[in-house]
Amino acid sequence: MLLRYWPEDTKLNFMGLRLGGAILSVLLITASIFLLSTRGLNLGVDFAGGTVMELQQTETLSVESIRAAMPFPAEVNSAVGTDARSIVVVKFGAADPSLLGEEFATLAPELQAERAQQLTNEIVASTLKEKLGLADEDFLRDDSVGPKVSGELFRSGIMALVSALVLMLAYIWLRFEWQFSVGAVAALAHDVIITLGVFSLLQLEFNLTTIAALLTIIGYSMNDTVVVFDRVREERRKYKKMADRQVINQSLNLTLSRTLLTSGTTLLALFAIFFLGGPVLRGMSFALIWGIGIGTYSSIFIASSIVLSLGMDLNKKPAEDVTGFQGVR
Repeated sequence: MLLRYWPEDTKLNFMGLRLGGAILSVLLITASIFLLSTRGLNLGVDFAGGTVMELQQTETLSVESIRAAMPFPAEVNSAVGTDARSIVVVKFGAADPSLLGEEFATLAPELQAERAQQLTNEIVASTLKEKLGLADEDFLRDDSVGPKVSGELFRSGIMALVSALVLMLAYIWLRFEWQFSVGAVAALAHDVIITLGVFSLLQLEFNLTTIAALLTIIGYSMNDTVVVFDRVREERRKYKKMADRQVINQSLNLTLSRTLLTSGTTLLALFAIFFLGGPVLRGMSFALIWGIGIGTYSSIFIASSIVLSLGMDLNKKPAEDVTGFQGVR
């Protein structure tokens, strides 16, 4: 290898910083829980209900013209469609009842909940047609999500996150020991909670795409943690009389170059998506960028620190390893 991206023999004392890492993580988790309980998440159409309209972008039909023609404020962004055409994406929820007419006000509350979005869609479509001279064929997409469906989608998304954490707990327990399982799942929960806190702080849109990004973060962070744990187990069996702190520090240093190179190359692609992918992909790419950073941090300072605190019992005869993680640098 002509270029060395990281010194061959690093001796960083990661475990000497575990108290500072624990304090920082507790502060971040506390702040995240506070933000989630006070500000909440900026739920997108998928979870809050609403409508997504797509129109083909032209010289006269632009983000600015549609935004100016809307009868009420809405989220209007440019994007690239699946057929590579430039489009304008309009997202909005139900309009204020005062805009929905006198007949709407006389409806029962349960009927109002069902009819509000439909009437809003009709008002938006008719207004855009009148002010911009649009026809029905100019609307490339007009999809609505009702409050009942959006609630079910939100519950399903949260269940997907919880299920992923439980399955990871079981896998690490079987693959290593219970101490490693506790450390790995604590690190994953740490990553998810803090990422949700950042979304609450910045009020970025939280939708199904964000859930997919969180699941990707869980998988990425778990992969990094498993590589570290496998090296810890290998070094523990090689140096049976070495102190646990030294074993973990040595393992982290041996896997550091692999961690930095993997994270760095992944971040290059994600930054390109974040800056060049447009507003539609910005929330997902930001979640992945943040998640890779916090996931790398938690693999070192959370998962490994918990294993050190709980102790390791790896002197028994190991089972045959068929995972292919041995010797990863």
